[in-house]
Formats: sequence, structure tokens, C-alpha cells
Amino acid sequence: MIKIGITGNIGAGKSQVCRIFELLEIPVYYADPRARQLMKSDPELKKKIQKLLGPESYDQHGELNRQYIGQIIFKDKTALTSLNNLVHPAVGLDFNTWAKNQKSPYILKEAALLFESGSYKQLDLTVLVKASEAVRLRRVVARDGIDRSAVLDRMRNQMAEEEKELLADHIIDNNGSEALVGQVLALHQLFLSAGK
Repeated sequence: MIKIGITGNIGAGKSQVCRIFELLEIPVYYADPRARQLMKSDPELKKKIQKLLGPESYDQHGELNRQYIGQIIFKDKTALTSLNNLVHPAVGLDFNTWAKNQKSPYILKEAALLFESGSYKQLDLTVLVKASEAVRLRRVVARDGIDRSAVLDRMRNQMAEEEKELLADHIIDNNGSEALVGQVLALHQLFLSAGK
């Protein structure tokens, strides 16, 4: 079974691309939602996060205080790196367990920080979904209902798309100029052939 990572900067359309792969019956592991779930359900990880960022990281019901955490990590790169160093290994173990239970010629791991975390090194191939900054900015403002400056703060914390292009094995252009479904179908055929 081939393990393929799929990534892209905020607003590039990773989830949209993954939904097309899922329609083709390809299993997709969504790393970011799983990370949030593990941050909530893994007692050891929870303790480490509270030690790093303080008890306010969780509310009185044990739910992740994402607003509090976001205010810290999007302004302090050291805190962001430290948090990622706690969460990424837990997600890696969880992905490996999930992957063992899949019955498909190939599987996808969707992760925003695939290259930044180094987790792409445990995969066979990588796909970068890319779109211009203007397109991504417009999508995220519309999708999340937040202002441009908040989106730009998040964008500044991500690896430049040009750097990701150098690391990616395949690129999907999601600016709207090229048919998305056609690009996914072409990669699907390629991955099926490689998985035989």
C-alpha cells in the first residue's frame, strides 16, 4: 500500500481535493482534526500541553481552548514549535495505526504541516495543492468569517508555497484555472498503477 501525503497552505483547497479522492473510494486520514481529537482525549498529551501553555489550554469541561492557544501560538513561534513537537509524534502513531487497517491500493494523509513537521519523510509520495495568496486569502475570509489581518497572521506562520513546491512530488493547481477533478483523476490513475 502506498502512503501519500497531501498538503497546501491555508485556503489552498486540500479538503476539497481530498473529498474528490474519497468519492473515488480512497481512504483519507485528516491529520488536523485527529490532532485536535488527540489533544482532547490523550491524557498524557493533555498534561504536556497544560505544562507548556498553562491550565487555561482547556476549559472546565476538558475541551481544548482553541482561542486561548491560538492567541499564544500565532504570535510566538517558539510556543508553536514546542506545541507541534508534542502533537506531531502522537498524530504519527495514530496515522500508522489507522493505515494498518486500510484495504486500498493507496491512502492519503491530509496535513497542513506535512513538510514543516517532517512527517512527509514517512510517506512514499507527496501532493501539494496550491493557489495564489490572493485566492487563498479570499477563500479563508469567506469561509471562516475572520478579517484579512488574522488570515495574514496565519499565512506568515506557514512555510512559503515555493519551498513546498521543491519538496512535493506532485502539484495540483487550485486557482480555478485548471479543472480540479481532471487533475485528481490523473493522479488517481498514476497512484493506482504505482500501487499494483
